[in-house]
Amino acid sequence: MAQLILHHYDFSNYSEKVRVAMGYKSLDWESVTIPAVLPKPDLVPLTGGYRRAPVLQIGADIYCDTRLILREIERRMPDPSLYPKGHAGSANAIAAWAEGQLFRPVMLYAWGTNHDLMPPELFEDRAQMRGLPKPSVAAVERSAARSAPLARLQLPLIEDMLADGRRWICGDCFTAADLAVYHTMWFMTDRSQRLAYEFAAFEALDAWMKRVCALGHGRPRPMSAEDALDAARTSEPAAPRLSRPQPEDPGLGSLVEIRAADYAQDLIVGTLDFLDDDEVSIRISNDRVGNVAVHFPRLGFEMRPTRQALP
Repeated sequence: MAQLILHHYDFSNYSEKVRVAMGYKSLDWESVTIPAVLPKPDLVPLTGGYRRAPVLQIGADIYCDTRLILREIERRMPDPSLYPKGHAGSANAIAAWAEGQLFRPVMLYAWGTNHDLMPPELFEDRAQMRGLPKPSVAAVERSAARSAPLARLQLPLIEDMLADGRRWICGDCFTAADLAVYHTMWFMTDRSQRLAYEFAAFEALDAWMKRVCALGHGRPRPMSAEDALDAARTSEPAAPRLSRPQPEDPGLGSLVEIRAADYAQDLIVGTLDFLDDDEVSIRISNDRVGNVAVHFPRLGFEMRPTRQALP
């Protein structure tokens, strides 16, 4: 089995999403702890500038964004499945809701409630990623107050999904939908129990949270960042699969820039190596890692030709 190296940090909810997937699939993996804020000197050489957590490394192949990370883990280790037959569509649709309309108010509510427990530089870092000035404590608290009703009114929706006695969000099968809803709910109480009372009226939701938590995180082993860089430098990216481009896509071998389609400002520039309906991969090179392939999901990211020089 290929060595799975996860670059993550403890209170990253999206990292928790992948950690639980490792537990569900009972996987061995290497754990590289990265800073929660910039600078991230041992991560960005692998990613070409992508700075979010988590990042999955398999030799000299680097996978960004949990949507793609889960699909790649599934492709390599398909049993037990995160996308069982007959449930993939509903799992992906629920995940899109959970990580959009549900997560944003939950995040703002939890951050504002626990701002004194967060690293002091976190809010400035996230504001810079959006191209905004650092928010004041009062602004963070006001945002939490505005977001609380929007988070609170969606909890009954999860309770109703589970009201017929099913074990998992989509029925009898655990799916990626459970991971998406769970990491959002986990974020409410990870830093403190200040918001635990929000779950008091939801027995099915509470029982489901305990079932997901019991899956654990698989078998992580600590790994140094330098060892992870060595693993990339002494490997070669896997040969790309057959590309299936759309007519409007740039040509393979052309120089492209990729960025998240949301608020993030970072551009990643590389040579287009592979693309299909789900994934795009670019090649980058630098002294610390040699040649690596950096993979992104198509949905949620923008790709366009660039005239920028390779870094």
